[in-house]
Amino acid sequence: MRIRRLAAVLAVGVTATLVPALAPAQASAADPLHGFHNQRPAWHRCDTSMPAAYQCATIDVPLDYSRPTGRTITLAISRMKAGGSAERHGAILFNPGGPGANGLAMPVAMNDTMPKDVRERYDLIGFDPRGVGRSTPVTCGLTAAERKVEHPYRPETFNHDVTWARSVAEKCRTENGDMLRHITTRNTARDMDVIRAVLGEKKISYLGFSYGTYLGAVYTQMFPQRTDRFVLDSAVDPARVWRGMIQVWAEGAEPAFARWTKWTAQRDRAYHLGSTPAAVKASFWDLVARADRDPIPYENQKLSGDDLRAGLRPQFFSPIEAAETVAALKAVADGKPTSHRIVGLDGAPAPRSPGETDAQPPADNGSAVFWSVVCGDTAAWPRRIDQYRRDAIQDKARHPLYGDFGSNITPCAFWTGPAEPVTTVHNDVRLLTVQNQWDPQTPLVSGLGMHRTLTASRMVYVEGGEGHGVYSGDPRACANRAVNAYLSTGQLPTRDLTCEASGSQHAGLGKSTVPIPHRVPGAPGF
Repeated sequence: MRIRRLAAVLAVGVTATLVPALAPAQASAADPLHGFHNQRPAWHRCDTSMPAAYQCATIDVPLDYSRPTGRTITLAISRMKAGGSAERHGAILFNPGGPGANGLAMPVAMNDTMPKDVRERYDLIGFDPRGVGRSTPVTCGLTAAERKVEHPYRPETFNHDVTWARSVAEKCRTENGDMLRHITTRNTARDMDVIRAVLGEKKISYLGFSYGTYLGAVYTQMFPQRTDRFVLDSAVDPARVWRGMIQVWAEGAEPAFARWTKWTAQRDRAYHLGSTPAAVKASFWDLVARADRDPIPYENQKLSGDDLRAGLRPQFFSPIEAAETVAALKAVADGKPTSHRIVGLDGAPAPRSPGETDAQPPADNGSAVFWSVVCGDTAAWPRRIDQYRRDAIQDKARHPLYGDFGSNITPCAFWTGPAEPVTTVHNDVRLLTVQNQWDPQTPLVSGLGMHRTLTASRMVYVEGGEGHGVYSGDPRACANRAVNAYLSTGQLPTRDLTCEASGSQHAGLGKSTVPIPHRVPGAPGF
C-alpha cells in the first residue's frame, strides 16, 4: 500500500541455543536482571552464503520487565566484529525502522555502507526487536485484506472500517493474550540495554532510522548514562506518537504536492499535465475523479481515486518521480500504452535484502508488531468512534490528498490499554539528528520536533534533500561526512549544519546504496 516498498532486512536462520552462564564480575546478584545481563550467547555463522564474520546468536529477555522472574522471550542478535587498523571504540546497534521491520542483517548492510575507518572502530550489532522476525514473533492471524490498513473516509464505508478495526484488535488479543501489552518501544529499549550488558559494554552507540529514531530517543531518556554516540536519521516527533505521526503524513503532503505542481508546470512539454500550477493540480484531481468513476486498469489491478491518493502521496516528495507516474497513469486511463513502471502500484515484490532467506516469519508479523507498538505505546487514542468520523471529515477538507486516511479509525480505538505511560522524551544527551527537507514518512516538521526535545542535539539538515533516510554510502555527501566524523571522533558539530542535497539525496537523480529505512509491507511504517 506504500509507493516505495524498500525491502525489510530479514534475518537469516538463527538456530543456536542460548548458553546461559553467569559471570559474577559483570553483574551483582542483587540486580534483578543479573541473570540476563550475564548471558553468554553461542555465536555461530549465520549463513554459509554470507560473510563468515557475520555471526548470529539468541539471548533471553523478560517479557515483562516488572516481573523479571516470569515468562521470557527470545531475541535474535547478530554481529560483525571490529577489525583492522582503526582503534576499536565499542559496539554500535542498528534499527532500520518500522515498527515491525527486521534488523538482524543490518550489520551486513552497514558494513557495506560505512567507510572503512568508521566501521573498523565498532562491533556492528543487529537485532530483531521483540516480536519481530526471529525474536519470538507475534501474529494476529490477519488475512491479506485485514492487513490492508489505509482506509479512506467515506460515509458509506465507515461502518465497515469500524468493523475492520475492531476485528483486528480482537484477533490480536485472542492470538497473543497478555503478550501484546509488552511489545512496546520502552521494552525494546530495555532489550537494547540487555544486549549492551551481554556484549560487556558500559555504553552503546546507535544508528536508528525512522521509527528507530524514536526507539533511540527513548533509550536516551531511560538510560542516559549508557548512551554513547547516537545518530537519529529521519526522526519521529516524540510529541506526536502515534496518531499524530500518522496524521503528519497528510500535513507534510500538502506543501510537497504544491511544490510538485510548480515543478511540473515548468515542464509541460515533457509531461503534458498543464502549463500552470493550477492546471497541473486540476489534471491530478481530474484523474482521481475519473478513477473513482472508472478504476484505472494496471498490472491486473483496478486503481480507484482513493488508491491514487494513498499510493501517490509519498511520490509527490520527488517531483520527477510523481510527474512521470501521474503522466503514465493518465496515459493508461486514456487507453494509451506506457513503458513507465509505476513503482508501488505494480504489485511487484520488494527486492531481497542482504541476509534474507526463504524462512519467513508469519505473513502478518509486520502488521501485528506495528499495531502492538503504536497502540500499546500510548493511551492517547480516542475511544469514541464518532471522533474518528469527525476528524476524518475535517482533515480531508484541510489536507485533501491524505487527511481522511490519516485520521480514520484504526485498531487502536479498541486496543487494550498500555502497560505503562508513554515516555516523555526531553533530555540534554548529546547526539546527532539528520533530516531531509522533503521526507514523506517523517516530514521536516517531525524531524524538527525531535531536535527540539533533545536539547543538546545537533541537527544536519539537507536542504532540498528528497526521500526517507539520509545516511548512505556516498562519502562525498555533506550529511554523510558529518555522520562519519561524529561516529569516528565523538565530536558533534559546534552548531546545527545545513547541507545542500547531493545526487544521492534526490530520489529522481540517484539512489542510496542501503536498503533502509524499512517500511513494513502491508502496514504503514516509519
